[in-house]
Amino acid sequence: MAKVVAALRNHWKKSTVGACLLGWGGHWLYGRHCDNLLRRAACQEAQAFGNELILPTMPLKKATVFLNPAACKGKARNLFEKNAAPILHLSGLDVTVVKTDYEGQAKKLLELMEKTDLIIIAGGDGTVQEVITGLLRRADEAAFSKIPIGFIPLGKTCTLSHTLYPESTNQVQHITNATLAILKGETVPLDVLQIKGEKEQPVFAVSSLRWGSYRDAGVKASKYWYLGPLKTKAAHFFSTVKEWPQKHQAALMYVGPTERPPEEPEEKPSRPPLYVRLYRRLRSYWSPPKEFPREVTPEDWEELKLSTIELSIATRNRQLDLTRTEDFMDICIEAETVSKGEFVHRGSQKMHDPHTCPEGSQCIQASRCILQLPEGTEGSFGIDNEEYEAMPVEVKLLPRKLRFFCDPRMREQMLHAAVQ
Repeated sequence: MAKVVAALRNHWKKSTVGACLLGWGGHWLYGRHCDNLLRRAACQEAQAFGNELILPTMPLKKATVFLNPAACKGKARNLFEKNAAPILHLSGLDVTVVKTDYEGQAKKLLELMEKTDLIIIAGGDGTVQEVITGLLRRADEAAFSKIPIGFIPLGKTCTLSHTLYPESTNQVQHITNATLAILKGETVPLDVLQIKGEKEQPVFAVSSLRWGSYRDAGVKASKYWYLGPLKTKAAHFFSTVKEWPQKHQAALMYVGPTERPPEEPEEKPSRPPLYVRLYRRLRSYWSPPKEFPREVTPEDWEELKLSTIELSIATRNRQLDLTRTEDFMDICIEAETVSKGEFVHRGSQKMHDPHTCPEGSQCIQASRCILQLPEGTEGSFGIDNEEYEAMPVEVKLLPRKLRFFCDPRMREQMLHAAVQ
């Protein structure tokens, strides 16, 4: 023992490095062990769904998974196969995994997809945007939009996960919770933005459209990776050096919120007896109902000339209220009078929460809007964190268009917050 202590004292530098490596290795092994325990518990919970008895004539539910292997810097495939795939297979679902090879492929595959019971998106914001765009571009989108959608967050940016699932610092737990939420069957309706240019096919988004300087600078932050935690501030600082002040001018026309219609019952009423149906047909034949022309109320459009540092058009999905009586999207027009210091500071905040609307901004609630840009306008839109060329567009809110699976705890929180 004395010799060991003497050796450690004489070689204290090597001993310190060895102790640090040993501590790091132990911490890593403990983390792997905890992750395995989480996976095992999730698989046991999923197996309970798979052990449920079904009638011999009842087919298995079909689940089509759209997996983007390139998400999370190429780690998405491994994350899915380790954490989500075993849960789905143990649940008794008939799972078909479709792996995308290039950007935009999911839109094309959705046009050819046959009938399925569940659609599961495994990726990030870009994958979600591609899948819902392909889904809502179909000729039979009215029927396919009723298919419930599950979201497994595997990408670098997963905006929807903040709405659908509880926050978790452990990635394995976050993925397994999201996969189990699909099996539990609780859903919430989400609004969708339909964004249409003059010639292009419409693009659909569940989060927002952003156009402005904060978005442009945030996209370039990855170029300054060598600055570590200062890369975001550096991107916004160098943006002010190249051009200042930064103004984006446009014309905005919009219509205010619309009243939310009553929600349709999920269960269809039972079919009346034969004699009742015959009586109704005979009555309608001998005395057809009179049709009165409906008065069409003209839309009340308002026009606004704007000059801003950034414009954002966002759904209310992030602050989901299941009991609200009006449907609208939030339009945030930020003031152009911002100092360089405020621009750098606020830009760092927007990297964490891009939907913040700072003081001094003009906030508008609208159900539909038209954004007209001056000729020769350069730059890009950020539609659900995907880049599109800036052009005149019409943005229309499709309220409660799609149903997404969510954690039952989150749904309870939404209902409890609405009651209060």
